[in-house]
Amino acid sequence: MMKITLFIAMTLAVTSPASALPFGTKSPDGGTEKQEMASVRGAAKEVSRSQTPEASAVVESFFESSDSGSLQETLHALSNADGMHDFLQSTRRSLHRHPEVMYELPFTSNTIAGILDELDIAYTRGWSKNTHPEVYEGQGGYGIVADIGSKSSEEPCIILRADMDALPILEAVKGIDGFKSMKDGQMHACVHDGHTTMLLGAAALLKKIESQIVGTVRLVFQPAEEGGAGMKRMVEEGVHLMEPKAQLGFGMHVWPTLPTGIVASRPGALMAAAEMFQITLTGKGGHAAMPHQTVDPIVAAASLISSLQTIVSRTLSPLESGVISVTAISAGDAFNVIPGDAVLKGTIRALSTETLLSLRDKVQAMVESTALLHGCNSTITYSPDYYPPTFNDAELFEWTKDIGALISRDGKLRDVEPTMGGEDFSFLAEVIPTTFFFIGQGTGGDETHHIPRTDFGLHHPSFALDEDVLPIGVELHANLALRSLKRLAEEGSD
Repeated sequence: MMKITLFIAMTLAVTSPASALPFGTKSPDGGTEKQEMASVRGAAKEVSRSQTPEASAVVESFFESSDSGSLQETLHALSNADGMHDFLQSTRRSLHRHPEVMYELPFTSNTIAGILDELDIAYTRGWSKNTHPEVYEGQGGYGIVADIGSKSSEEPCIILRADMDALPILEAVKGIDGFKSMKDGQMHACVHDGHTTMLLGAAALLKKIESQIVGTVRLVFQPAEEGGAGMKRMVEEGVHLMEPKAQLGFGMHVWPTLPTGIVASRPGALMAAAEMFQITLTGKGGHAAMPHQTVDPIVAAASLISSLQTIVSRTLSPLESGVISVTAISAGDAFNVIPGDAVLKGTIRALSTETLLSLRDKVQAMVESTALLHGCNSTITYSPDYYPPTFNDAELFEWTKDIGALISRDGKLRDVEPTMGGEDFSFLAEVIPTTFFFIGQGTGGDETHHIPRTDFGLHHPSFALDEDVLPIGVELHANLALRSLKRLAEEGSD
């Protein structure tokens, strides 16, 4: 008999003292989190102090006319200014040294709040509360939402989003002693430190021209992307419904399989729907010399693992995409004992919710039949929230692709095939039209000068960010915000 429940608690992060330093240097003794946060806030203050009257005039002209060439040049210059570079680097390295996972992000949240304070940007806290404490540790509530612009319900509003959480991975990156993770077993291996930094850079840039913005840019800093469905929590809490109501949303992810500076995306499904599972096969343990007196769950598990691979290859159309991966096996701890239980963990992925749910049903049936065949009992448990596919709205993509091309180093938006990776930005895409972009970073690094390679895959212990992409993310955020607000305002006046 199979029972469906909830599963797996994630590791809780603990922060440690650190400071942001250049490549190859070591942190000074006696550094504290307060000192480091003060340094980051100081960099934010320097960015906020710089005067940009020309930029304000360009933005005002952009909203009043069709001139967009000057806007592109201005946003590029602001994104790549020396003060912005220092701010982006110090912020990202500080966040990298203090990785925090899932719903427990006190240092990360306080860093974001402190920077927004220095930039004189009002914000609300307490977002993304953990509604499944039986599965994930921590009460959550570390998400932050800030609005820049007119804040008028009579004018358009769009969302820019960044994820905040790290992963339970032991960092193995070489050449970054000055800002390597200070928490053993936790690191930013999926660039969320970079994503958060890019959005903070965009906040600093947009704040300078706030009085010229027609509409509202909502900045969403979201916890628990790595399996905890933090964006679903924020959607449930009404992040898109607060006044002024958001009409469009944009997100981005740094991508190591693309060359540095290349912007890519596609219409329709860009990233997969995803579900996690844990299977327990319960037999009867005993002496390894007397298997006839046992019910061996390891044999049942081996049979099940092989059989699961036939679901996609023999029940799914070759024209559809699906993946079932068993990624962890646990059974026994002695060489001469047949254990009583075997536990399998893994994921199911597809490019549509319908296919995902169909595959999940087939996995469940396969588990039940295999357990029955081998005389075992079985239990399968799932995550509280499967991720739907990340879907780029076709109409929105048609004109935002030109914005991506403006920023891309080769002057065009590169078309990419869908990836089977999951992304909880998909929950926002279910309630408002959205576009999600990839920013390439795979050709950075210089090992001869002790700058780490940047082509390791996401979630790899040697993954390293090419910091040259930080201003590109800022520039893409700012262009998406201003150009989409103008388009919405024009559509509203037609």
